[in-house]
Amino acid sequence: MPASSAAARRNSTTALRFGQSSFMAVLAALILFGGVWGSWGTAQHVMLERGRVQGSLKVVSCAGEVCAGPFTRSASAGPGGPDSAVIARSVAVRAGRSYDVVLKPGTREAVRAGTAGVLYAWVPLGGALLLASVVVAGGMRLRRAGWLLGLAGGALLTSAFFAVR
Repeated sequence: MPASSAAARRNSTTALRFGQSSFMAVLAALILFGGVWGSWGTAQHVMLERGRVQGSLKVVSCAGEVCAGPFTRSASAGPGGPDSAVIARSVAVRAGRSYDVVLKPGTREAVRAGTAGVLYAWVPLGGALLLASVVVAGGMRLRRAGWLLGLAGGALLTSAFFAVR
């Protein structure tokens, strides 16, 4: 009898570990999906620029959560745009500076263009990678995969920080 109870204990422990790993894998996947979802709202305008209004925005004033200024359309960029535009106020936007931007279709809302814009748009994914690394390393006991996710997230956040300066 002791041999069968040891086997039963081993089977239940294996089932619990499998359940824990499965739950953590689903949780990590949801975290990463949320990071991509949060980033894509801005990243699509920056990465898929063809046919969108592009130009430069000189930030004149900031009030509340937006900064505004005159918009100058690029000569080679899509259809005509408005005379002024607004951009979300963040650490990456300062009054008195000009930024290359892409306008969201049908609005005056601008998002940063170029490498800085792409990296800044994917910042939520960088945070999700860092959070998922803890779940993968701790919950799934996959330390190397956790380190890779964490390093990828850290690299993305660091490069975005230096690109938007």
